[in-house]
Amino acid sequence: MIFSIIAFILASIAAVAGFNVSKRFVRDRLRYVDGAHKALTPVLAGIGAYLIALLVTGLLPIVGIGTAIAFALSVAAGVAAGSREVKSGVYPSITSGG
Repeated sequence: MIFSIIAFILASIAAVAGFNVSKRFVRDRLRYVDGAHKALTPVLAGIGAYLIALLVTGLLPIVGIGTAIAFALSVAAGVAAGSREVKSGVYPSITSGG
């Protein structure tokens, strides 16, 4: 029971962190890269995140395939959200400290 709760907490943290980090990276670092704003980019980022997360699930027995899938989906959603913010022009400046 306790391992299930710990696994859920780890999966939730991985999903939230994956979304926030990928969104911020696309918005701040890849703002002027045209390839980062194509429709296929979130899918490729999600596949890459899934493959990396599979390696982690092999090392940590408490997390499984569900954690890898949640992480991959959150990274793909973060990339899409960051690209959407850049396209719309509504995003905080890098120099604003936020």
